[in-house]
Amino acid sequence: MSWLHEKIFWIGSKKRNPSMYRQFLELKNSEGKSKTQLLDQQLEDLKTFVRFAYQNSTFYRKHFEKAGFDPNENWSLENFEKVPPVSKRDLIDFNTAIHTPVAMKEKTFYVETSGTSGEILTFHRDELWDSFNRAAIWRGISWYGVNPWDFSLYFWGYNSDKYKRIKLSVMDFLVNRFRIFDYDPKTMASVGHKLSKVKAIEGYSSMIYELAQVNEQNGIDFKELKLVKGTSEKIMPHYQEVAKKVFGRKISSEYGATECSIIAFECPKGNMHITVEGLYTETDPDSGGILVTNMKSRSFPIIRYKLGDQVKFADSNFKCPCGLNHPVIEEVTGRIGSKIYGLSKNYPSLTLYYIFKNIYFNKRRKIDFQAHQFEKGKLQIWVKESVTEQLNLLIRAESSQYFSDIDLEIIENHDFRANEGKLRDFISHLL
Repeated sequence: MSWLHEKIFWIGSKKRNPSMYRQFLELKNSEGKSKTQLLDQQLEDLKTFVRFAYQNSTFYRKHFEKAGFDPNENWSLENFEKVPPVSKRDLIDFNTAIHTPVAMKEKTFYVETSGTSGEILTFHRDELWDSFNRAAIWRGISWYGVNPWDFSLYFWGYNSDKYKRIKLSVMDFLVNRFRIFDYDPKTMASVGHKLSKVKAIEGYSSMIYELAQVNEQNGIDFKELKLVKGTSEKIMPHYQEVAKKVFGRKISSEYGATECSIIAFECPKGNMHITVEGLYTETDPDSGGILVTNMKSRSFPIIRYKLGDQVKFADSNFKCPCGLNHPVIEEVTGRIGSKIYGLSKNYPSLTLYYIFKNIYFNKRRKIDFQAHQFEKGKLQIWVKESVTEQLNLLIRAESSQYFSDIDLEIIENHDFRANEGKLRDFISHLL
């Protein structure tokens, strides 16, 4: 049957994404380039794209001119990086003015995304952009010997509508995958007979972790499995312990966003290589978060965009043993901007990541948690297990290293994973 799905893939991609294969080959060809060649080409592509946006997007022409920047007259990286970053709110409020009429005459796809911010963003993505994103994913999975038409398990999407689920099931059959929508252990256990045949498992990292736990004692032989890919959520350190035991391999990371495409993909040596062929990334000097310019977003330019993630870039001299010379992201630590409020101080929500990461590495104690704040100076930490006196003291002791004016309430036996969609480690209920 694999030959049939491969044939369906080529027919479908030719119809929907006619430029994808060409872009995939270009991406594969760039793997042999030196870092100097990669970065020189990236800067040339950046200049071309910024000039295109200035010429064709009403919003960016005004945005650049307000900053005293004319890319046709005074182009330089230094001048470009003086342009104020763009927020998701800007993309929503100035949506029509951002779109470029010239690219809108071409084939486009309507996209809607809310992400973790909850703000709904809609835009039109042109074919070259859409195909490049798919080609970047294809290149990433190719590092593991996986093809887009290989049999896979997909953790993604949530829809209670029966007819839409049927539609998704038909689509999944055509692309040779099966999908799990929820965290129900019974659902995960019911697909055990298929797991020995899958070549790739992908989707929400927390759901992959749940699948590993459900099957920890089942002795399934994942003889065909080549890749376990986590997307959209942070991959907590203790997820990897169970993944390696059950799947025989760690969860690899695909880092991106709908409006930014694939920012980085983890290679088999464990390093996330930035897709410099289509993206230019920076560190925001004000927030310390990542800024992304998507050089393929011709229909809806994304330039110096505040994605909202705290990211640690590897040193420019770092050399990955896999042989790729693409710059590397060491770690995506979490969302910025979301705050935990004490009585007199404020704390970034990613503080929680460090608290539970430290507990895991220092005490070898894995804790599945979700934090909620309903009142300033108080923080609820929901944990999935029963809270012993030892666990209670452990969480409080580590938290005291970070929080000085917050009263913790630790709530046990909370199945917060039963909620649909992306798992968030902190939810603020404050207005």
